[in-house]
Amino acid sequence: MQRLRQEVAKFGTVGIIAYIVDVGIFNILRAETISPIASKPITAKIISSIIATLVAYFGNRYWAFRHRDVGGHRQSLSLFFLFNVVGMGIAAVCLGFSHYVLNLTSATADNISANLIGTGLATIFRFWAYRRYIFTDATRPATA
Repeated sequence: MQRLRQEVAKFGTVGIIAYIVDVGIFNILRAETISPIASKPITAKIISSIIATLVAYFGNRYWAFRHRDVGGHRQSLSLFFLFNVVGMGIAAVCLGFSHYVLNLTSATADNISANLIGTGLATIFRFWAYRRYIFTDATRPATA
């Protein structure tokens, strides 16, 4: 239980840093005065998510879950990006629903739907997926 608490705390810290990167870049890309893609919120979210994913991978791999077996580095990175694509999809669906279905198109509405609701749901999914499939516990036997 102590190890789980430590992992959650470190995962949370890495997540906060990646979240700041994600939200910061998203808002810069949505700024009408400086961004050529200001009118494309989903494109902005995908770009910001990719950059935040790189930050999260290195933080989780080399700090939060460094004590866990990751197998091949290339395989763990591939799985990490696969699960982050799913997480990005969760955030993009929330943003797309809010922006295009509910017609809530303000920067505030986009931030709430993408960066609060979408990222919140995606974070729960990613923590489960990372622990289950990428950063496995080397002290436990592998599951079939």
